[in-house]
Amino acid sequence: MKTDSASIKKRYDRLAPYFDGIEAMMEGLVFKSWRKRLWAKVEGAHILEVGVGTGKNFDYYPKDARVTAIDFSPAMLEQASVNRARKGVSVELAEMDVQALCYADNSFDTVVATCVFCSVPAPLKGLRELHRVCKPGGQVLLLEHVLSSRPLIAKLMNFINPLVVGLVGANINRNTVKNVKAAGFNSVRIDKHSGDIIKLIEARK
Repeated sequence: MKTDSASIKKRYDRLAPYFDGIEAMMEGLVFKSWRKRLWAKVEGAHILEVGVGTGKNFDYYPKDARVTAIDFSPAMLEQASVNRARKGVSVELAEMDVQALCYADNSFDTVVATCVFCSVPAPLKGLRELHRVCKPGGQVLLLEHVLSSRPLIAKLMNFINPLVVGLVGANINRNTVKNVKAAGFNSVRIDKHSGDIIKLIEARK
């Protein structure tokens, strides 16, 4: 099974027209409230959203901030562009891979990613890129699903992970907290409302 950027991009390109419908139930039951919580923590005037997808975070963008949003899937960006126009959101969209960002060091006050690092082939490389483009004293906010700390659940997640990757290109067994701690940030904390699998990670440069 291929898990390189090109093959994963093709999977997301294929799913893009149906993506919101596929995730509608989980979005309403779980992720909508988490998105609100994450974006309430955003600071600064210049924000980068990594993995914008179809634009599920558009409703939560700060009104007084300049937001740049990227995705490596052109088909996802097409959906985001449609939603940007429909919602009247001010955001600059760009096609880009988080593993090789085309921005200068220390460019953004806050960097945001929601359910992104499950799909990045080299997650530590991508997280180090977020650290690089974040300003000193700035923050990276991540909403991610991670491998359970419960042995039986973790074993099941590891067992079915190849199937999930094959279908949608997303890993369900990543240890993203450990990866963030290895990416060079001065501090990493987990929002106290986080559960066993869904984590809101706050990293400060």
